[in-house]
Amino acid sequence: MADLVLWGMVAVMLGFVFLVYLFFRRTATAVKEGMNEGRRNG
Repeated sequence: MADLVLWGMVAVMLGFVFLVYLFFRRTATAVKEGMNEGRRNG
């Protein structure tokens, strides 16, 4: 039973890390595009 709890915690942590990774990647892409837009319009 302890193994099941451990695997559940590992799965939750992996999912959380994956969501954080997607969030940061999207933010970095938006920042890069914003900088490019500013350079083009400036």
